[in-house]
Amino acid sequence: MPDLLIELFSEEIPARMQKRASEDLKKLIADGLVEAGLTYASAGAFATPRRLALSVEGLLDASPTTVEERKGPRVDAPEKALEGFLRGAGVSKDELEIRDEKKGQVYVAKITKAGRPASVIVAEVLEATIRNFPWPKSMRWGNGALKWVRPLHSIVCILTTEEGAEIVPLDIDGIKAGNTVFGHRFMAPNTFTVSSFDAYTTKLKQNFVMLDAAERADHIWHDATNQAFAQGLEIVEDAGLLAEVAGLVEWPVVLMGDIAEDFMGLPPEVLQTSMKEHQKFFSVRNPKTGRIEKFVTVANRETADNGATILAGNQKVLFARLSDAKFFWENDNRTVERDGFEAMSAPLANVTFHNKLGSQADRIARIAAFAREIAPIVGADADEAELAAKVAKADLSSEMVYEFPELQGIMGHYYAKAAGLSDAIADACRDHYSPLGPSDDVPTDPVSVAVALADKFDTLAGFWVIDEKPTGSKDPFALRRAALGDIRLVLSGKLRISLTDLLFHFVVENAVAAEWPAAQKAWLSTEPSYPNGKTGFDGFRDVFWATHDRNVTKEIAADLLSFFHDRLKVFLKDEGIRHDVIDACLAMDGADDITLLVKRARALSATLATEDGKNLIQGFKRANNILTQAEKNDGVEYSYGADIKFAEMDEERAVFAALDVAETKIKPAMASEDFTAAMSAMADLRGPVDAFFEAVQVNADNDVVRRNRLNLLGRIRDICLSVADLTKIDG
Repeated sequence: MPDLLIELFSEEIPARMQKRASEDLKKLIADGLVEAGLTYASAGAFATPRRLALSVEGLLDASPTTVEERKGPRVDAPEKALEGFLRGAGVSKDELEIRDEKKGQVYVAKITKAGRPASVIVAEVLEATIRNFPWPKSMRWGNGALKWVRPLHSIVCILTTEEGAEIVPLDIDGIKAGNTVFGHRFMAPNTFTVSSFDAYTTKLKQNFVMLDAAERADHIWHDATNQAFAQGLEIVEDAGLLAEVAGLVEWPVVLMGDIAEDFMGLPPEVLQTSMKEHQKFFSVRNPKTGRIEKFVTVANRETADNGATILAGNQKVLFARLSDAKFFWENDNRTVERDGFEAMSAPLANVTFHNKLGSQADRIARIAAFAREIAPIVGADADEAELAAKVAKADLSSEMVYEFPELQGIMGHYYAKAAGLSDAIADACRDHYSPLGPSDDVPTDPVSVAVALADKFDTLAGFWVIDEKPTGSKDPFALRRAALGDIRLVLSGKLRISLTDLLFHFVVENAVAAEWPAAQKAWLSTEPSYPNGKTGFDGFRDVFWATHDRNVTKEIAADLLSFFHDRLKVFLKDEGIRHDVIDACLAMDGADDITLLVKRARALSATLATEDGKNLIQGFKRANNILTQAEKNDGVEYSYGADIKFAEMDEERAVFAALDVAETKIKPAMASEDFTAAMSAMADLRGPVDAFFEAVQVNADNDVVRRNRLNLLGRIRDICLSVADLTKIDG
């Protein structure tokens, strides 16, 4: 069986595209080969800045000959139907067979497809892959029509067997497939020939090219950490930067440089961000002080002076970059020192948050008011929470954040400290954006939690009011992430919040904000005075609160609450809690209290994982089905009046006793929200209920006994439903 080697050599492929491109190459070639009848044992894809490579091992040397039977029209069908079938099958009438079927005799064509050599199929598949490759962006060059991410220079395509290597005949717009490979652009510019994948990788390394991106990344990290360790320092880990840098070089050479003393006073995050974003440098930290003291850059070649010239050039550019950062830092601090940190947010009045929801300043005012209301719930000081919300986004107008948007919040922390604000307020500036994702840390300080909740709730309510909700896979305003953030904040702090009331308040305030611009335009040059004696936005809000249609607002808030419940299901899926378990708990009182809801769902999920829990569900469903049918037929509700004196069998009396015990345990457990104890008491009913259904005939001939037994089932149903709505459980 031959092995296949493909290399597509071009100008530099952007690092961010390389991994996906290698995966696409593997999938397109592999799928094309298999579809054409060529199976294989294994395949591996690789990428460097200048090449995509694919190795396919154990390929069939030819596709098998196949015979396809295709059923045609009946023998008495119109002639035109037969002619169409013959054209489609590519056969003559003499080649058809006639077979008997239930509905009569039909024509059958046997179509034989001869196998084809692997080289022919590979050429077809590779050409189709190259011409239709799914680059995010591609270009044409010269006079040709071929598109590639960068100009494509050569194609290597060889099939290797024990007898030797065969170049696959292929010519794409003048680029002929061959066995000639280019080494490193500077260190080995000459070409060489290869005959197999092993020879390819070996010769590439001899010509200063590491083919495997993972090997390049490991080499960079190993050398960088060793150099840092030798000086008592450590590399700041950054997996994304490591992957990007590994995609920028074919022969990584790690160099460590110094940062000028002028910049040691900059916050470490500023140094790290500036070096990463502008230069693709790794930061080197002193673990004793936390300062960023050096940097690591990765060159693409070895030099006679061991990289001294490269380092000097990089340090010169870095000095200019960090000089800019230092200028921004000093300017921002002068502004804070002169005017105070809160004054830095003044320009945000001219920054639109959304054209239907007002400016950033409008939004900050809402968040500050909300944070003050939420503060008592999370145990924060109301004045401190309000002030924290007012300054939390002030750094958005700073020069540093304008240059490096990813530093928002982080710079706010530093500026708040410089302004003499409390640690809690400074931390809220930094942490109120969190959590940003499922693995992000959740703030725990009460002030940070209050501002973070207010920020995310306001975002969600605002976009719900203007009907900009997520649709399908589209979520341009990251509303799913905001809802998940609120859920994690509530659960992490074990907060008891009624979302129904809270969301209604947020929705109304955002509805006021959405109506306010239109009201201003309607006034033109005359501003009305409101009956409450207020003017402007405050007066408009009071009138809006008093006159708006609350049913509309309630519907929006209810829809937003449903969205939270949907996100909660996704969040709890990782815990193994099923959607139907959440639904069973959502049907109970207090479902707008996420902490209570999750506590109940976890207890129910744990109960259903036990044998008693699973079997009790079946017993409950059986009781509920019998009751539902009886109540429908009899036109009455069997939910009261079960009396042990009418019990005829020991199994009946055992259920009465078990229900009495369960009630004495479940009622106080539910009152104290000890759902684990309540679920356990419910699961204890499994044995008596199973025995009852095995021994007792519910629909007895005696009407009194029948009614008593149905009412007993009603009591089973009521006790179980007092814990969770088990009718929602699947199975």
